[in-house]
Amino acid sequence: MFLFIPDVSSEQSTSSASEQVQSILGNSGLNCLINNAAIGFSTNISTVTPEAMMTMFQVYTVAFLPLLQTAAAKSGDPGMGFHRAAVINMSSVLGSITLNCRDTAKFRSYVYCTSKAALNMLTRCLAADLEPSKILCMSLHPGWVRTDMEGPHADLTVEQSVSGILSVLFGLSERDNGMVKRICCTEYFTDNADSFLKKRLIADALNMA
Repeated sequence: MFLFIPDVSSEQSTSSASEQVQSILGNSGLNCLINNAAIGFSTNISTVTPEAMMTMFQVYTVAFLPLLQTAAAKSGDPGMGFHRAAVINMSSVLGSITLNCRDTAKFRSYVYCTSKAALNMLTRCLAADLEPSKILCMSLHPGWVRTDMEGPHADLTVEQSVSGILSVLFGLSERDNGMVKRICCTEYFTDNADSFLKKRLIADALNMA
């Protein structure tokens, strides 16, 4: 596994990262691209600016598409999925129009929410365009995770979130192409040994629109 952290608002930076990846992979292509770029800041109707909106929309990129196409073409495996070639866009429930209405719309960040909603539509469009090449494309909400962006009071540790993500990735197939899903939901259960409520990770993906 190789980690690259380009400035995704810079075309030169993303192109350079793509070239670095190609130099490592050679002619084999790239099997999975996880787009995990985001900027977290709160805005409302009184504070949102055009500049803030554009900054957020610039953080998504598809510079690695040729490498994905190479991997898909070279794969001898049938169907679609993580094993062949896939684009995973890290999204959020805050981009869901269905889940953010009336009393549930408590986090009013115009910039963040609209960019994630746009990302979900981008996922649908890419899925349709890339399907002939057998490249799967889907959006995934990793849960509320204890990161620098979300803080220490979030539900899940990074390890729990990653475990859920991997569980979903390795189970992807044609039916998931173009889907927007959330994972790492939690529920509470009682351990009879000590009668304390404990948190359990649910790895199953749930549809989110």
